[in-house]
Amino acid sequence: MRNLLRWGLAAGVIAAAGLTAGPASATPGGSGVTSMVISQSTLYGMDYIVRRITLPSGESTGWHYHGHTIFGVVQKGTLSHFDATCKSDGVYKQGSTITEPGGSKYVHIGRNLGKKPVVLDVAYIVPHGAPLSTGAPNPECDFGGQRDVERNPALVGFSQVSEPLPLRSSGRG
Repeated sequence: MRNLLRWGLAAGVIAAAGLTAGPASATPGGSGVTSMVISQSTLYGMDYIVRRITLPSGESTGWHYHGHTIFGVVQKGTLSHFDATCKSDGVYKQGSTITEPGGSKYVHIGRNLGKKPVVLDVAYIVPHGAPLSTGAPNPECDFGGQRDVERNPALVGFSQVSEPLPLRSSGRG
């Protein structure tokens, strides 16, 4: 419980810091899934990163897992979340918070089953240079397969990143 409280406090501090930082964006592409770095810094060998991820209607994150616990807030839309058993493990509406545990035994997919875009702000606290997430094969569910990643190269930046994303200035801030 104490570690969870610390992680929550850290995520809140990161999110607040991100509101004042000039954003930089990862290279977008594909059919509309985007990821923009709101804030990124390194302190004592740890990377503190806040990303805004937008999933258009009908799109998904692709199957993946995180090496470390992450924290998110749904800013817009409704995120449908599924685990590796192909069952829903949560539906997160605007204003909801989501915590995803780290480790390869927590393979999951986030899907936008609604008509409006889903916008998530996600906080990562990882060892410097560690991947934010790792792609995983479809665990034989009848949705969200590798075709999502093949159809949308932008998902690689979210669900299969193996090194920090290259950043470029967005011209703001």
